[in-house]
Amino acid sequence: MLPHEPDLGAVPHPSLSEREREVLENARLGMTNVEIATRLGVTVHTVKFHLASVYRKLGAANRTDAVVRWLAASPRLAP
Repeated sequence: MLPHEPDLGAVPHPSLSEREREVLENARLGMTNVEIATRLGVTVHTVKFHLASVYRKLGAANRTDAVVRWLAASPRLAP
């Protein structure tokens, strides 16, 4: 696996779908919504939809909060 690709084998929050985890992992890497959309072959609207779902499921206020909560749920993903 390349260092910039998400580790989908790690499931820190089981209620997140695989696609939500992909979007969140790319957000963790600092990618913009446009970059995530391009990488995943979806629209920016779809990325925003998945992020909103992630925020709701994790109780997060924004993308940074979501990443922090996600990493706290799985210390093995922390840098």
